Amino acid sequence: MAYPLHVARDERGVTPQSEDFSAWYNEIVFRAELVDRGPVRGTMVMRPYGYRIWELLQADIDRRIKETGHVNAYFPLLIPESYMRREAEHVEGFSPELAIVTHAGGKELEEPLIIRPTSETVIGEMMAKWISSHRDLPMLLNQWANVVRWELRPRMFLRTTEFLWQEGHTAHADEADAMSETLLALTMYGQVARDVAAMPVIEGEKTPGERFAGARRTFTVEGMMRDGRALQSGTSHYMGENFARAFGIQYSADNGELRFCHTTSWGMSARMVGGVIMTHGDDKGLVLPPLLAPYQVVIVPIGRGDQAEQMLQPASELAERLRRAGIRTHVDARQQVSPGFKFNDWEMRGVPIRLELGPRDLAQGSALMSLRIGAGKTPVSLDSAPARLMFELTAFQGMLLQRATDFRDAHTVTVNSWEEFTEAVKTGWAIAFHCGQQDCEDDIKAATSATPRCIPTVGEPEEGLCVRCNAPSGYGKRIVFGRSY
Repeated sequence: MAYPLHVARDERGVTPQSEDFSAWYNEIVFRAELVDRGPVRGTMVMRPYGYRIWELLQADIDRRIKETGHVNAYFPLLIPESYMRREAEHVEGFSPELAIVTHAGGKELEEPLIIRPTSETVIGEMMAKWISSHRDLPMLLNQWANVVRWELRPRMFLRTTEFLWQEGHTAHADEADAMSETLLALTMYGQVARDVAAMPVIEGEKTPGERFAGARRTFTVEGMMRDGRALQSGTSHYMGENFARAFGIQYSADNGELRFCHTTSWGMSARMVGGVIMTHGDDKGLVLPPLLAPYQVVIVPIGRGDQAEQMLQPASELAERLRRAGIRTHVDARQQVSPGFKFNDWEMRGVPIRLELGPRDLAQGSALMSLRIGAGKTPVSLDSAPARLMFELTAFQGMLLQRATDFRDAHTVTVNSWEEFTEAVKTGWAIAFHCGQQDCEDDIKAATSATPRCIPTVGEPEEGLCVRCNAPSGYGKRIVFGRSY
């Protein structure tokens, strides 16, 4: 598949990350032609190259979801306002972000309709209809959809008014089964982040003040971006009986007793594309993990005049051999731009491997390979190119994960004093004891802009004094603090 390339792009470099990370990010998503601005404030158009990254991520997540016994369904975009109001915490948490339809068909509606910010309410209504016996449990549903949350400070991929995601919704007979499901989703998100996006994440539980609206417990995977900030990259929620009681989701047990279900919800969205950009990108542009790269290899025919034209056929033949080996490959046959422009263009787009094929290379039975990260060019035999490039792509994927892990670890500090804490969160994360009190949590945020990202699921119990107020630790272990997106 070919993705549209526009050569009228400004060839000047982007703002360096060290100078202004936010400006760098905003320039990259447009210069690499991942997105364009939508006509409504805060919305984005995902251009083909950007959407393909999401498609590759989506396909992997969808496979994993189905392998764990879940099935896909689809639920309406429009939700009666009364549904939202049945679960008090839920509506209170989402009220500032709701988009509400009040008129349709040329007249005012009897009941306003909410454009879904998430689907717990409408799915809860359906579960109440579909579940009657313990034999109907567990009910394991997933939906791929768009949702709308009215963002005050939108940023492409990270916080847009409308965004794409998957949302899993399940119902279970008891807390133990529901909690097992909640942690299953959390583990899956951690694996997707590390294995596919090459993003090292910390898995853990949110503090009460950071929980999803209406949830009993919220779990998260948190990644560190290259400016030291945290990105919440996927969440999984144990709802207890909250939504079951609000919507009447009940089942008859073995003994005939009518009981409320325990429900969960969990989601990972296209903000992961933003996470990939900010975890791996550099001052030249995107750096894409091979598993998420629309093109894993780009071949640039080299030559002047007729020579360049003559290189197209052998370049196409090589590309076809690579595609048969399962490598997503593109031949850049543009005649109106120079090879140097093409090299810079594909660096901006984050392609893991670039191959140059000129008359001299062809005569020697090789091509020149350049990796997106690394200096110099290496000859690659055309005969062994598929196996060699598959090896290089696998190594590149692993290198990105290790590089990101090293960066995160170098910017994560275990602290015991407020002075150490304030210094650590300027450039990364602080691992610290906290009392668990909401007013102390709010005080830390007001003083440093840092929030508790999660209580890690791994690690031994540990007791100490709160880094801010010196009260005893409220969580039995240190927790992760950082500024976030």
